[in-house]
Amino acid sequence: MIEMALAEVSCAVGGVLHGATGTETVTGGVEFDSRLVGPGGLFVAVPGERVDGHAFAAAAMHAGAVGVLAGRPVGVASVIAPQLAAGSRSACYALAGDTDGAGAAVLAALSALARTVVCTLSKGGLQVIALTGSSGKTSTKDMVAALLAPLGPTVAPPGSFNNEIGHPWTALRADETTRHLVLELSARGRGQIAALCQVAPPSIGVVLNVGSAHLGEFGSRDAVAGAKGELVEALPAAGIAVLNADDPMVTAMDRRTAARVVRFGQSPSAHVRATELAHDGCGCFSFRLVTPVGEARVQLTVPGEHQVSNGLAAAAVAVELGATPAGIAAVLESYRPASRWRMEVTDRPDGVTVVNDAYNANPESVAAALRALAAMAGTGRRSWAVLGPLAELGGATAQAYRTIGALAVSLGVNRLVVVGEQARSLYSSASASPTGRSAPVLVPDAPAALELLQGELAPGDVVLIKASRTVGLERIAEGLLGAEGSRGGSRTGLPISSDEGSNR
Repeated sequence: MIEMALAEVSCAVGGVLHGATGTETVTGGVEFDSRLVGPGGLFVAVPGERVDGHAFAAAAMHAGAVGVLAGRPVGVASVIAPQLAAGSRSACYALAGDTDGAGAAVLAALSALARTVVCTLSKGGLQVIALTGSSGKTSTKDMVAALLAPLGPTVAPPGSFNNEIGHPWTALRADETTRHLVLELSARGRGQIAALCQVAPPSIGVVLNVGSAHLGEFGSRDAVAGAKGELVEALPAAGIAVLNADDPMVTAMDRRTAARVVRFGQSPSAHVRATELAHDGCGCFSFRLVTPVGEARVQLTVPGEHQVSNGLAAAAVAVELGATPAGIAAVLESYRPASRWRMEVTDRPDGVTVVNDAYNANPESVAAALRALAAMAGTGRRSWAVLGPLAELGGATAQAYRTIGALAVSLGVNRLVVVGEQARSLYSSASASPTGRSAPVLVPDAPAALELLQGELAPGDVVLIKASRTVGLERIAEGLLGAEGSRGGSRTGLPISSDEGSNR
């Protein structure tokens, strides 16, 4: 974050100083977990699902914070966020146990602070790149960040910090040295992406695809497209809308923006496109990258044909900001996933390959992962797909399970392990499809799936693990690899990603 006196922070959020002179200067980071606060930092006291951040204000000050952004007086130097008027709407989450509105007020103030910082930095040349889509957001965000890093200091969220909490937190990592701020936007309703764009106004907006994620909330793919298109509507006339030429619902968004449109994909109409696709026999693809400024051969090191589209989207952004095709190829050829549990490939000493893609799932991403599994296994290795329930699909759930089950069979997956009674129709679909492969198995939970795998895996097998985030199937991968428990969350227990506890 840029240096700001508490008086300036108070002005930015419309708050009131309490126990402070206003001259105290924030020189460090902004955190809502007191355990992460360092010298010169600003602590954001948010009431959470498990604990109230206000109770840790003193601890944050002891750790070196110069002030606290709070919803009520906390006995230390602080900025008190204005309370929301009764009945008013906020882009921020309603928090469990937040009976006085303090949590919503603090999060609204955090967003206001982020907007002030981003707008100030944008005047100095900061480029804000925002990405959205039904699937692939995090992988593409990580690719964009990797491609832009050689061009100048780049800030991007770790994992999927893509909602009303993680979004402003990420934006506040930028400072005067930052040239690129890469942000991932998610939504569970209309207006949420527009609100996130208000927090950090983008100069480049990328829409990857429109799928069936969140159909239970949006009701139709048209409604999903309506929400995703809020990103291109937020772009200024001098901005750039990067759209998927292979997705008609994304391509149609060119009518919703005043910005210049750049298309990516395999379509001949794409400005940045892939030709001459080839498969290396281990699940990874190569292609010829064709751009307005030249061409280069690219060999991806992440499995799955869907990564070609992700790489093209990232390349389109990089070209607009000055990267060369040769430079893009060099980065993508050495790229490794920066976020956990997204097609995370690990080879065990006994030759078993574990593909941990358990962070989240929707019908399109499961289909892409199954195709990647089939490509990795080829004709000489036994393939396992461990799949669990998909969340937030509403009335489309049953059809999604039928389609996935049939796809697993058609791809020749050797062993399908379905986890959880909620996904029984997926198991039934695969069981009903004619196949010479081993019969699918339905197990009650992750420990049962792990026990089955540990007893039956053989050297050379390839195992894909994928389900919606709430199922916690990453525990299976950790058990197979001897990994320790998953990374802890914030002290308040607040989700910093819309993917935590939801579908993509």
